[in-house]
Amino acid sequence: MSTEHSGTDTGRAEREGREDTEGSRKDTEDTDVSGGAGTETAEGSAETVEAASETPDAAPPPPLEAHDLTAELPAAPEPRSARFVRELTNGSAAITVLAIFAALVIGAILIVVTDKSTLDALPYFFARPTDTFKAIGSAVGGGYAALFRGGIYDYSQSSFSGGIESLLHSLSFATPLIAAGIGIGIGFRAAVFNIGGQGQMLAGGAVAGWLAYALPIPAILHIPVAVIAALVGGAVAAGIAGVLKATTGAHEVIVTIMLNYIAFYLLGYLLTNVLKAPGSNNPISRPALQSAIFPGTTGGLNIGFAIVVALTIFASWLMNRSSLGFHFRAVGENPSAAKVAGISVKRVTVIVMIVSGAFVGFAGAYQVLGQTTTGFTNALDAGIGFNAITVALLGRNKPWGIFWAGILFGVFQSGGYTMQAAQGIDIDIVLVIQSVIVLFIAAPPLVRAIFRMPEPGHHRTRKAVHTAAVRTGAAA
Repeated sequence: MSTEHSGTDTGRAEREGREDTEGSRKDTEDTDVSGGAGTETAEGSAETVEAASETPDAAPPPPLEAHDLTAELPAAPEPRSARFVRELTNGSAAITVLAIFAALVIGAILIVVTDKSTLDALPYFFARPTDTFKAIGSAVGGGYAALFRGGIYDYSQSSFSGGIESLLHSLSFATPLIAAGIGIGIGFRAAVFNIGGQGQMLAGGAVAGWLAYALPIPAILHIPVAVIAALVGGAVAAGIAGVLKATTGAHEVIVTIMLNYIAFYLLGYLLTNVLKAPGSNNPISRPALQSAIFPGTTGGLNIGFAIVVALTIFASWLMNRSSLGFHFRAVGENPSAAKVAGISVKRVTVIVMIVSGAFVGFAGAYQVLGQTTTGFTNALDAGIGFNAITVALLGRNKPWGIFWAGILFGVFQSGGYTMQAAQGIDIDIVLVIQSVIVLFIAAPPLVRAIFRMPEPGHHRTRKAVHTAAVRTGAAA
């Protein structure tokens, strides 16, 4: 019994020993596995570090960029004298001067080909070239000398007062051109094309001329009343076109041209009836009373020129300093943007035409109160209404530009008569010169091409390229 129990205990002990041995072996294997994984991780990290340290031609980190001091330095300011010379030689003033010069050259060619003495000498050019050049010089030099004597200063006169009388005549011719030109130019600045200068001059001149003989009041009142009436007459004539454009969309060019015909023939009819001078067989009005005539000088210049200077100052202030002038310019530049900004384009159109017509109406008053004081006809505008368009374009629609353009045309007109009387040169040559001047003024690229002038932005582009090259070199 005891032997059996002893064998049983021994077998149980052997089984427990074997189980303990297998458990120890498993623990040892688990420990080996975890230790091997840690060893492999450590070895992998070491290999990564060694690979990173042993990589050949590794790119170094980018160096810090050098601070470009020239990029922050402003361009050296252009000297004031250099800027003045550049603007003088490349600006609109240079274009105008060169256009006048080119027109005078073309005028000289026309004088040569129309002068009888020059044409007679041309067949003998190869036999006696000196005679031909003398004839050309005499024709061109004599013609332009006569233009100078008749338009600026007559140096053949013994006294200064006698010599300067030519300039006074030129200013007298220029006065209505300046007034009408400013009126047309104001319309152009607002993109309203007033072509009705003739009709507005006739309207203003007729009203002023009627009051000049029908209203016997003192001169201190008579002249202002007649002038104001002329302003109103011209404003009404132009305002009709403005209202039609604003309300119906009728084009102002067509309307103003048609109003020219209406004014011309209506005044012609009135001059054969109610405005006709008693006892006259011609359609002409009665002469103006002395109290309504502009006081002036012996050279033909009168107070009308002083009024035109005042009107020029007012027009310059109106267009450049006043809110109304800003509205004019805004509508002229971009009507849609002006409308979005709250500006009534229709209202501005009507006001522009009224102001434009008032200026042109004064030109009519000057004609009947300062020139044709013995009576006016329906030709009192003398072509000034259309010539004012040319003057406005030559003056680039700016009041002071128009002022000097009007004086230039006055010099041509006054000097042209002297050219015709002294040299036998047709005055139409002067009209051709005026037209060529406007042609060149209207085409600045043509003048730049003829005289090889740089484009307006050429200086800035060249300066920008030079600055970029300097900065690139400094950065390199």
